[in-house]
Amino acid sequence: MYSIASRSYKIDITVICIFFNTCLPILTCTLATNSVTFPPMPTHTSTQPSKELETFDNPMQERDYTIRIDVPEFTCLCPKTGQPDFAELEIEYVPNKLCVELKSLKMYVWSFREEGAFHEAVTNRILDDLVKATQPRFMRLTADFNVRGGIYTAVVCEHRDPDWQAPIPVDLP
Repeated sequence: MYSIASRSYKIDITVICIFFNTCLPILTCTLATNSVTFPPMPTHTSTQPSKELETFDNPMQERDYTIRIDVPEFTCLCPKTGQPDFAELEIEYVPNKLCVELKSLKMYVWSFREEGAFHEAVTNRILDDLVKATQPRFMRLTADFNVRGGIYTAVVCEHRDPDWQAPIPVDLP
């Protein structure tokens, strides 16, 4: 614990009750003190961008099933202007032995925020990195970029394990 002393602090506290989507103050008080104590500061933060993709064992390796992941806040920089480019990524894959761990995916996606990249290049790079980490039976990555200069760009790339056959779709009546 650490504290700040030698000054007077006034802290106003209001307790709110939410009742049928209405905030009602039920208690307000003022606390006067000569010191304020804070919890210890962390020595490091665990949320930093990273190019490492972590995986875990597929819990149902004997079955073909699809994992769909939406990443609505992908950001990189335009390599020509340095302006930010925003995209929504959709990852669809049929895992083999490994699945991608979502927090590491979040940190991986964050790592592109300060990098300049053409839409086509960054989409294919992300797919290559995901395939290298997970070795899926099938993976599709769709990057739907926001408008820039009146032009929308969507890049779709796929990987298919040559030994994998997609199951026949079932049409129900």
